[in-house]
Amino acid sequence: MTTQTSHTTRGRLTRIPLGTGLAAVAAAALVAACSSGGSSAPAAGGGGGASQSSAASGTMLSTGQVSGAGTVLTDSSGMTVYEAQQEVGGKIMCTGSCLSFWMPVTVSQGTTPQAASAVTGKLGMIKRPDGGTQLTVNGHPLYTFKQDTSPGSDMGNNFSDNFGGTAFTWHALTTAGAAAPTSAGGSGGSGGSGGSGGYGY
Repeated sequence: MTTQTSHTTRGRLTRIPLGTGLAAVAAAALVAACSSGGSSAPAAGGGGGASQSSAASGTMLSTGQVSGAGTVLTDSSGMTVYEAQQEVGGKIMCTGSCLSFWMPVTVSQGTTPQAASAVTGKLGMIKRPDGGTQLTVNGHPLYTFKQDTSPGSDMGNNFSDNFGGTAFTWHALTTAGAAAPTSAGGSGGSGGSGGSGGYGY
């Protein structure tokens, strides 16, 4: 015996078989499940979803391990980044021949830089005299060093040099943006005055 339920439509009693109503509900649920399945995010490593997310976020600062120095800040390629101790208060001092050895970590126009979750220093940006935009941590502009040839190297850590009469002391940085300890691989030495002297080039 088929169970029926009653509905009143415009004052007239009509009868709809309960079996028919349940079938309609089941069909609607199936359609909803299929449509929602198309918008689910791909699993990690499943077809490039992770790389698209990274590009959208503009992740530019991460961390890496350096023997003796511990966990230090790195750029998106894994290269150790440095600050010049003398560049404080939003003043860019590394210009001219200094840029032959210390490369600014720049930010493309329209990009909002992001940092890995392990980075606790305050991320920011600063305009350079040449018009470019440079990434900063705790207000200090960031650079990579020409003599670092691979991730895990920190040849510029605690390095001193002089360009155009301006003396610099360079430090790799901890995740909080403080000066990192000098590792066994770090130079900790002095570069040349005004350019390449003492750099081994």
